[in-house]
Order: sequence, then C-alpha cells, then structure tokens
Amino acid sequence: LPSLPVPCSMHLIQVDSVQRWMEDLKLMTDCECMCILQSKPISTEKDEQSELILSSQHSTCDNLQLLLKRAWIISTELSRIAQKLEKGRWQRVHSMTVRVNCHVRSMINKYNNCSRSSSEDMHQLEKLLIDKCSEFTAFTERCLQTEDEEILKSMKSCVNETLTTVAQYFGQLIELVLTHEAQNLLRQTELSGSLLVTESAISGLLSLAQEGAHLCRIIAKEGGVVALFKICRQDCFRCLYPQTLRTLASICCVEEGMHQLDKVDGILCLADILTDNSHSEATHAEAAAVIAQITSPHLTFTQHLSSFLENMEEIVTALVKLCQEASSGEVFLLASAALANITFFDTMACEILLQLNAVKILLAACSDKRIVDTPYSRDQVVTILANMSVLDQCTSEIIQGNGVQLLMEMLFEKSSSANPAEAAACERVQQKSAVTLARLSRDPEVADVAVKLSCIPRLIKLCRSPAERNNSDSVLVACLAALRRLAAMSPDGLEDADFQQLVKPRLVDSFLLCTNMEESFV
Repeated sequence: LPSLPVPCSMHLIQVDSVQRWMEDLKLMTDCECMCILQSKPISTEKDEQSELILSSQHSTCDNLQLLLKRAWIISTELSRIAQKLEKGRWQRVHSMTVRVNCHVRSMINKYNNCSRSSSEDMHQLEKLLIDKCSEFTAFTERCLQTEDEEILKSMKSCVNETLTTVAQYFGQLIELVLTHEAQNLLRQTELSGSLLVTESAISGLLSLAQEGAHLCRIIAKEGGVVALFKICRQDCFRCLYPQTLRTLASICCVEEGMHQLDKVDGILCLADILTDNSHSEATHAEAAAVIAQITSPHLTFTQHLSSFLENMEEIVTALVKLCQEASSGEVFLLASAALANITFFDTMACEILLQLNAVKILLAACSDKRIVDTPYSRDQVVTILANMSVLDQCTSEIIQGNGVQLLMEMLFEKSSSANPAEAAACERVQQKSAVTLARLSRDPEVADVAVKLSCIPRLIKLCRSPAERNNSDSVLVACLAALRRLAAMSPDGLEDADFQQLVKPRLVDSFLLCTNMEESFV
C-alpha cells in the first residue's frame, strides 16, 4: 500500500515499519502454522464408518469446545478493539486487528477441516468475513501511516463501521455454525441405531447446552427436546436415560425448550420414568432434576404447569420415595429440590406431602450427615417445611419428628468456606428456618418447645450481630418476625432492653436499628 506523507525521515519510517512487522509477525505465523499443522492428516486409512464413530466419540465435543473458545477469544478481541479505537490508540488497534484476522482464518480452517459438511450459506458467510477482516487490517494499517488528526478523525468513523460489519458477520457465522452442529448431532440421534454414536451425539448436545441459554434455544428450535424424549421412550436406550435426561434439564431452562416439552407430553414421560421401579436410581435422580428445572419459581413461562398438575400426585409420591431411599447426598438434593419447587405453586402438593409422611422422612434424612451433607440440601428441606407450615396439620408432624430442634440448629448455619454460593445458601437456610418458626409458633405447643430450646436468645443474637447473619437483611427481617411471634407467646423470655428495641417498635424501626448496630472506628 502507498504510504501517506508523514513529517519523519525515511530512515525512521523504515525502522518503525520493521518494528511493527516484527511485533505482528509472531501473531500471524503462530496462527498460520497452527492452521497448517492441524490440517495435516495423520492416518491415510479410508474407512469412513470407522472414521465416523471415532470422530463422534473422541473429537466432536473437543472440536465444539475449541470452536466456542476461539469464538469467545475473537469476540473479546473485537470488544477490546472498539475500546482502543475510542481512545485513538492506533498502534494497538492495528496489532489487535491483525490478531483477530489470524484467529478468524484459523477458526474457519479448523472448523472446515473437522466438519464433514457445511452449507453454501456458510461458505459465503466465511468468504464475506475473511474479506472484511482483510479490509479491516489494511484500513488500520493505512491509519498508522498518517499523523494528521483531521484525516484520522475522518477515517475513525470508517474503521468503526468496518468493525461493526466484521462483528455482525462473525456473529452470523457462529450462529450458523452452532445451528449446523446442533442439526448434525440431532441427526445422529435420529438416524443412528448405534448405541455408541447416539451416546456421543447426546454428549455433544449436553456440551453445547451447558454453554448458555442461547445455545439451548438453538437446540430447542432445531427439535432437540423432541429427539431426546424420543430416546427416553425407547427401551433399547435405557442405559442412556441419565445422560439424556441431564441434557433435557439443561435445555428446558429456556422457553423454547418448555414449549417443546409440552408438545411431546414430556411431563407424562417423566412421570412414567419416576414411577417405574425397574429404572436405576441414577435415571430417577436425573428425571427429578428435569422436574426441578421445569418447576423453578424463577421461570416466567408457566404454560406447561396445567399438564404437570394432572400428574402431580404420582410425581410427588415418586420424589418422596426417592428422598427416602437416596443412597447419596446428590440424589437427595435433586429429589428434594424438585419437591421444594413443587410446593411453591400449589398447596395441594403440601397436602399430598402430609399424607405421605414426608415431614418424618425429611427430618430423618437431616439426621444422616451422609445424605444431607451441604447447606444446599438443608435449603431444600427447610423450604419444604416453610411451605408446609401454613397447614395446621403440619404442626404435630414437626413436633413429633423433633423438627423444632432441627430449625433451631439451622439458625446456626454458617458457611465453612469463602464460596459466595455456599454463603448465600446458608443465609437462605437461616431465613427460612426463622420464617418456619414464626409460622409454626402460632401454635402454643410449638412456641413452648422453641422457648425451651433457647430459640429466643439465638434470634436476638442474629438480630443484633450482623456477622452472625452474614449481614443479610432478609435474615434480619425473618428473625425479627419470629422473635415477635415467640415474644407474644412467651413475653417472659426477653430482657427489657430487647423488648424495647426488637419487639415493641414498628418492625421497620427495629430493622433500621439493627442494621445500624455495627460500630465504626474510623
């Protein structure tokens, strides 16, 4: 390209050009070498069937992961280019543009070498993207050859426009590639009678689904839920049920997945699996995971719930049995999570649980540290107890099973690590145990047991000491509510100062008082 005139000597221009070339050379040669080496065949055998099975087994998931990783790198680089462009750092913009150009070519070469087939649309988009990347690189190189601010200012808008086009083409190509991969994997599940190929295809779908909601939507739109439930209805694929159900649980986090589940009577299929005692515990646990996913209180789409209610009694019965017979903490967690979610949207579920002696079963499980071994499991149990505690009949069940003692212990729930998710689970356990105590203490017998177990001093400690509740406002509100309920039933259990500050004022005033109790030494 002809150089634009710059106020420098020829010698300096040549030195700067060589330095730039040396800086960019490593990026270009690394990527190009990688493309050439990866395209070299290792074997010369032409056994296509063997090649299909082996590549399905060993490379499909790896190739998808590499593709997604490279796509993430390119996407990140494009964002960084936009930031550097905004600051006018042209040297960095150009070197990063060269890097993106190399990454794009490498990604396309790698994908075409690994993919058995690709559409004409994909080839056209690849060519558009490569041409636009080359244009982008040449454009930024020309920008380096001028120091005239007015010229750079006029060129900046053109560079921005080119960057936007590159990003659009790149996004369209990735969408097309992922759709193509999903179609290939689904085709394998439908056309292959081979257990090995079907297992590999399901593994690939699970790998895609775990990359996020957007990938789940692509799989769902391409008929993924229909194909997977078809597998779950064939006895010859029984050994693949756990993996298939795990994939379904991932896909059904999006509305498109739910729509398909409803169309193929997926809930009826899940009910059949859960109630069939010939299935393994692993299969039952993964079916419970799907139930937990589709009944999540956080979902905004609920069109599937009408068919769920029709099968709720047998599903709840099967889940309670799974909790009772769980051989591990993971199985119990999945089954109890499904039950906890179910209790949120219909009180009939709580009545069914009462009839099935679920309170006794859950309380017994909590005494087995091998089964209820994490705050996450205790969170599910206390959620069920909190939702069941609105029923008057639940009170006697909880008293008989030493449930008040368990709730008291849960008020001491503390995280054993710095894991934020675990700390949040501990907060939920404290909050829900306080809520359950507040609800149950409308019964004088429960309130009496709670007072004897020293619940009042613990609730006061949680209110007055932010560190005890991990500075959680939701725990504070629940504890204040429980304390006021117990104080109404047993006013002699509080000192005057506690009564004046935590019980007598309006709840909001007590809340504000407790949130300002941390001393400042600044």
